[in-house]
Amino acid sequence: QVQLVESGGGLVQAGDSLRLSCAASGRTFSSYAMGWFRQAPGKQREFVAFISSIWGSQYYADSVKGRFTISRDNAKNTVYLQMNSLKPEDTAVYYCAAGSRGTKDPTVWDYWGQGTQVTVSS
Repeated sequence: QVQLVESGGGLVQAGDSLRLSCAASGRTFSSYAMGWFRQAPGKQREFVAFISSIWGSQYYADSVKGRFTISRDNAKNTVYLQMNSLKPEDTAVYYCAAGSRGTKDPTVWDYWGQGTQVTVSS
């Protein structure tokens, strides 16, 4: 069982930066792929980025590539999402997820956090 707690969301202006954190419980954090997804009002949950468990390979949605960076600190059981050059269309609740393998499909992930709100004003 893995428990995930996100933090770092907030209200920012377009062009600003935010860093989201996701702290995980358990001693097997390093064995999980970790991902970030987001969900805007009235829309389906969508893939943002994930990082693999072993090699730390990173994968991004086209909409955030070049602006967002996912990273992990296995010693701290934490995954981060650095978000730069934020746009109003990035406004959503951001969720952290853990799974046995990384994928863009949100239905495959095993564990989810409660989410953190990111609002970008124009």
